[in-house]
Amino acid sequence: MRYLVATDGSSQGDDAVAYAATRAAAFDAQLEIVHVLTSRTRSVDGEAVLEDELEETETGEAVLERARSIAREAVGPSEGELQVSTQLLTGRPAHAIADYAAEIGADAIFTGHRGLSSKREKIVGSVAKGVVDEADVPVTVVR
Repeated sequence: MRYLVATDGSSQGDDAVAYAATRAAAFDAQLEIVHVLTSRTRSVDGEAVLEDELEETETGEAVLERARSIAREAVGPSEGELQVSTQLLTGRPAHAIADYAAEIGADAIFTGHRGLSSKREKIVGSVAKGVVDEADVPVTVVR
């Protein structure tokens, strides 16, 4: 069994990672933690250029390393060895998450109810909603 959890490094993402880790441990499933890098552009002399991809990649890797630690802490030593892998994805988050889940044959997806955007705290975020709409497997939205 293979579970995928998406995180953006927010507290809701952390909660989704911890929850997914406990489910993975309970069902002896492998846990794949993903973070999606989105291309950001800025205007330089009237032309659109990509911001520093190296900096974004380093930040994404830090998010994944922190998420790996959160997963291991959530399970603790008494639950046995949790199989965890991580992957940086690129593109539009909902598409990237759903496509990657299909690619690896994930049995379920976990995501936070909303991420770094704090505009509407009580409403499911656009990424979570997009994953629910696009995924071919069950999606658990963690609040």
